[in-house]
Amino acid sequence: MTPLHPSQVAVLRIRFAIGALVLAAALLAAEFAFDDANELPFGAALAVGVVLLLIGIWRMPRRRYHAWGYRMDEDELAVRHGLLLRSMTLVPFGRVQHIDLAQGPVERAYGLATLVLNTAGTRGAAVRLPGLEREDAERIRDHIRGKIRQDLL
Repeated sequence: MTPLHPSQVAVLRIRFAIGALVLAAALLAAEFAFDDANELPFGAALAVGVVLLLIGIWRMPRRRYHAWGYRMDEDELAVRHGLLLRSMTLVPFGRVQHIDLAQGPVERAYGLATLVLNTAGTRGAAVRLPGLEREDAERIRDHIRGKIRQDLL
């Protein structure tokens, strides 16, 4: 399996950090709200929470990065992902209805893109492949598009 671009780790860390800031703010609000009922010194729960969040920001993005991989064969794309629930999705090019490239602001800053394959069959069926260099995502998109056109002829 081909791994994602290494910059995806930084993108995941930034996303985790944003989520961690929200959780830290909630912990701080809880500290103020339950200050009188709490037997611990003010800030103890917040400190423990922030340490755990920092460990999560450092460790979890790397684990998620290593859980992803893809392989493109002649007529299908295989995408592997998941930490606890691991899944392998095979997308035959003949079932692809349209292809999107998505880039959020953080991905754009790192030159990455997410390839989204929308497939025939169930409503809203989409397979996402994040962490691709923009040029690689465009190359894969063009290859799949060429295979779809070839199948139509």
